[in-house]
Amino acid sequence: MSTVFSIITVVYNGEALLPGTIESVQRQTYAQVEYLIIDGGSKDGTLGIIQAYAAKMPKLVWISERDKGLYDAMNKGLRKATGDFVWFLNAGDHLHAPDTLEKMAKILEPETDVLYGETQLVQENRQPVGLMSALSTRPLPKQLHWRDYLGGMLVVHQSFVPRREIAPEYIENNLCADYDWCIKILKKSRKNTYTGMILSDYLMGGISKTRHRQSLRDRFKIMRNHFGLIPTLLAHAWIVLRAGLHRIRRVGKTTY
Repeated sequence: MSTVFSIITVVYNGEALLPGTIESVQRQTYAQVEYLIIDGGSKDGTLGIIQAYAAKMPKLVWISERDKGLYDAMNKGLRKATGDFVWFLNAGDHLHAPDTLEKMAKILEPETDVLYGETQLVQENRQPVGLMSALSTRPLPKQLHWRDYLGGMLVVHQSFVPRREIAPEYIENNLCADYDWCIKILKKSRKNTYTGMILSDYLMGGISKTRHRQSLRDRFKIMRNHFGLIPTLLAHAWIVLRAGLHRIRRVGKTTY
């Protein structure tokens, strides 16, 4: 029986970004896809866009209602998903290529609980900036372990695809809930498979960038919970040093 991927898009007032995201799902050559769009009761033309695509995509399921924020909406998507694997693709983010899912399905093994890969950073005009692993301070490991996250977020959730049965709901009131979510999943995962591919095109920005100070505080809480206070303090000292060295190495070049 073919593996089913549940792709979940959360959106609010995203009429400019949503069509491209939907079309990147619609173009997939792999047929076993359940697509869920969770709209937070948008006031612009988002709902009309969803309804127009739903008329052409039988496997598109959507709701439009007020929510308590991003992670509340993502939890709604998790509860509605029925596929074997879940994949969060925010409005503005795209699946990288039409055969992305098809290639992923081919490398799945019975014990694979997490599929992960590279992330292409793009600007608002969709021009590529570079791979996140190249522009950030940390390359993507070929063997992923939950303790790798002691140094901070490693694989963003747009390129992190877990088996649904081990994916918990996101904690709320924390800007780094996706960081906590990935760690919890990796603690339970039997096998993490590196795809060797670019899985998603990630639109640069997001609330963890625009509210950076709060994001750092929230990340510290999560790290202390999973790794303990002393390892977290030591890790932060290394994170600061690593960031400084990274800036020096990439003077005059793009960073993330």
